[in-house]
Amino acid sequence: MKYLSLFFFLISLSFIQAQSLQSIESVEYDPTQNRFLVSNSTNIIARNSDGSLDFFGTGAASYGMEVLGNTIFVIQGSSVIGYDLTTEMQVMSISIPGAMFLNGMTNDGNENLYVTDFSARRIHKVNVADFANPSTEVVVANTLTTPNGIVYNGDNNRLIFVNWGNNAKVQAVDLSDNSVSDLVTTPYGNIDGIDEDNDGNYYISYWSSGTRISKYDADFANAPETITISGLTSPADICYAKAIDTLAIPHSGNQLAFIGFEPPVSVGEELLDESLQLSVSPNPIQDNSSINFQLDKVSTINLALYDVQGKLLYQLLSGRQIEGKHRVLLTGLNLPTGVSIARLQVDGQQKLIKLVKP
Repeated sequence: MKYLSLFFFLISLSFIQAQSLQSIESVEYDPTQNRFLVSNSTNIIARNSDGSLDFFGTGAASYGMEVLGNTIFVIQGSSVIGYDLTTEMQVMSISIPGAMFLNGMTNDGNENLYVTDFSARRIHKVNVADFANPSTEVVVANTLTTPNGIVYNGDNNRLIFVNWGNNAKVQAVDLSDNSVSDLVTTPYGNIDGIDEDNDGNYYISYWSSGTRISKYDADFANAPETITISGLTSPADICYAKAIDTLAIPHSGNQLAFIGFEPPVSVGEELLDESLQLSVSPNPIQDNSSINFQLDKVSTINLALYDVQGKLLYQLLSGRQIEGKHRVLLTGLNLPTGVSIARLQVDGQQKLIKLVKP
């Protein structure tokens, strides 16, 4: 598994000719034109590689979206609709019988889409081999939960889906017999999205526990890495764009955030604390810098930034945090030139680390 360093940039997007982001529920990467497509309530917006916005055809998407081949399939009400990525014209439509609240969607890389129904507690399969005659069937009649985001795991021939509610579960559907099993019961509430990166890790977005994304390994056996992002609220259906190693996060109703993944950045030995694996990287501070630490158990912590006179600059984290790796992104913080100090308090013990901004 490769080690990752993150850079983060948060974009509040608007466009003077009515192209603006609003009521965002899902984002999907279009590798054919290197752009992100956003479900935008009454339309679909294309966010181009230069940051500009355009309408994607005349279609609309209310919730999940999924690119399969040269087609983007979207949820619109109780239907799944397909649009050609090149012409932006509608090429397929199918209504899902008994649909109550279609929400998340994934594909098997071949000819099948899988769609969660949040309110009916179902998972549907939609076969799109023939656009003129698509078909649908119920894969799971009752998940006994509130299924939301979903991703296909081809190596194990299964679906992995996340759920709403307190201590929400991540669950799997074995496609050999359509049985449902629990992968992990999380400490989070209201998990919205899930997607997989190039190394088989899974990222989930959730509404509780502050402004965070968590990364689990392939088998969900170890404590996750927690990624804290300043200014991010109510993250929705995320997308990991494997072609460009970027995680796109719709949030706050009308914003997009992006976490890009680069090769590891070395950290000077003087910046490490062995007991907590406390580090800042890269340092001197750049746009992609983050404070990193690890907890071996659930702990009460306080992480704050101070200037050299001891004046509080930013309160970054406080309260009880789960075990595992934590990464706190510094992008967007207006740190003073020169030296500042990060203080991490864990269960009453204190560690300091020096940050340098050129």
